[in-house]
Amino acid sequence: MADYSSIKGCMILRPNGYAIWQMIQKSLDKTFCDIGVENVYMPLLIPENLLNKEKDHIEGFAPEVAWVTHGGKEKLNEKLCIRPTSETLFCEHYKSIISSYRDLPKTYNQWCNVVRWEKNTRPFLRTSEFLWQEGHTVHENLEQAHEMTLKMLNLYKDFFKNYLALPAITGKKTDNEKFAGAIETYSLESLMLDGQALQVGTSHNFGDNFARAFDIKFSDKNNKLKYVFQTSFGVSTRLIGAIIMTHGDDNGLVLPPKIAPIQVIIIPINFFKDKNILEKSYKISDDLNSIGLRNKIDVSEKSPGWKFNEYELRGVPLRLEIGPNDIKNNKILISRRDNSKKYNIAIRDAYKIKDIVEEMQREMFLKAEKFLTENISYAENIDEFKEILKNKSGFIKSSWCSNSDCEKFVKDNFNITPRCIEFKNNLINREKISKCIICGEESNDNVFWARAY
Repeated sequence: MADYSSIKGCMILRPNGYAIWQMIQKSLDKTFCDIGVENVYMPLLIPENLLNKEKDHIEGFAPEVAWVTHGGKEKLNEKLCIRPTSETLFCEHYKSIISSYRDLPKTYNQWCNVVRWEKNTRPFLRTSEFLWQEGHTVHENLEQAHEMTLKMLNLYKDFFKNYLALPAITGKKTDNEKFAGAIETYSLESLMLDGQALQVGTSHNFGDNFARAFDIKFSDKNNKLKYVFQTSFGVSTRLIGAIIMTHGDDNGLVLPPKIAPIQVIIIPINFFKDKNILEKSYKISDDLNSIGLRNKIDVSEKSPGWKFNEYELRGVPLRLEIGPNDIKNNKILISRRDNSKKYNIAIRDAYKIKDIVEEMQREMFLKAEKFLTENISYAENIDEFKEILKNKSGFIKSSWCSNSDCEKFVKDNFNITPRCIEFKNNLINREKISKCIICGEESNDNVFWARAY
């Protein structure tokens, strides 16, 4: 799926890895377009003066910024930042195209690469350069911005469930954990098989912070000048890492069918001795194409055993075997990658494979959801918190007084971070925990803590 490059912290996406990203991109982009999001593209380079306009934003990204200082052999008069994110570029553009309430809302997105000069990197999870989408929207008031922020958060959650078979806890980040320049950040937190959390998506409400820094105003219906309100949302190639670590096993990848580049691999056995085998294989392939299943016939000279192992390693959801005995019995053998179940079906019933694919998609999500739910523990005091940390991985839910000192105490003493503040109507809620486990003060917030990538 990937290889290391000669540049520290950067990876090469090989065809298998990039094909998965293309499937995610294609599916998610359609979801965006269905709600009116429009795609644009912003420059790769950002002038230093532009980046400096929003104080909190530049301070938050300063340690990760890569700079271009020379053009050819000449030193530039002003340094150019290689985009770590594109808020400032969008703001500059929005200022030039927005003047009236009739210009709003603006809902733009771009698919691109960004660079963040990370010290510690891991393929797919944290690399110095990665691919992502970043949406940037503009609204008339704070209420509309808040509504958009939550709308995109829920859109991601549904997409993860329906396409990636990936369950996620959603909630608001603490003030110390929110995005630089935002007034609120909401995140989606998934649990990997090793018990560590992974932030798989974010949605930010900027309020009018960036609008004031960049002087983005519009005339409202009463002809009064007002600042706009903005949001941002994004996911990245980290999703591939999440798929690997949520569904994979000791034999390799296990891909959810909806985003698998190849959903069914057809392996004809001894086809060079019997032409009927290859003819039947192509007929089955045509049948699968007609019901919308992506498939491939492997007619290479490699042995069947080698092919079985290869496609198992790649995580192809279904393997279809057809050999002399199958032709004789007018049947085909199907093997599921996720649970190794095997099915014998009549060749004429190949259309039923779609039902198996849909069942596999559902069951992969239910399995991952069960794992997530079973690995949420509840601590009502600091002793319970310590005991859970000592004996169990996963999420720990506890009450928190919203004081940053208590948050810092947990981070410093237990090497664990608050992943998000629970929504009040979260389905994972149990009987309310009412006192902060650190200071004992009354609390209205429950927080999910975890060790995370």
